[in-house]
Amino acid sequence: MTEVRAALSAAKYISLTTYKKDGTPVATPVWVAAHENHYYVITGGASGKVKRIRNSPKVKIAVCDVRGRITGPSTDATASLLDATGTKMVEQLMSRKYRLTYTFMNLAGKLRLRKTSASESQGIKLTLV
Repeated sequence: MTEVRAALSAAKYISLTTYKKDGTPVATPVWVAAHENHYYVITGGASGKVKRIRNSPKVKIAVCDVRGRITGPSTDATASLLDATGTKMVEQLMSRKYRLTYTFMNLAGKLRLRKTSASESQGIKLTLV
């Protein structure tokens, strides 16, 4: 497990697999930041990932490349949707890890999306099981 944690902590991308109501897996490559034995990702509040996590917190994560090709072992985890304060912390973690790339992508996303609560960021906390 220590090897998996080290790989996840060092990863630029992880594949986050969430599950539809019928059990169908949906894998998505996302940026990840490690903090205090947990892993954090950020996404749009109205994304499919958020909807599926609301339905079931069971997820699978694995180190991957930008296209989602798995490059390391996968492990089971549970996902928790964070409140506004937690999401702000995740934004800070991402900004620290990805620097200008995150800042640029975040700004571009905000310019592209309408200002509604559904388009706001949603932090997700991942805990290995």
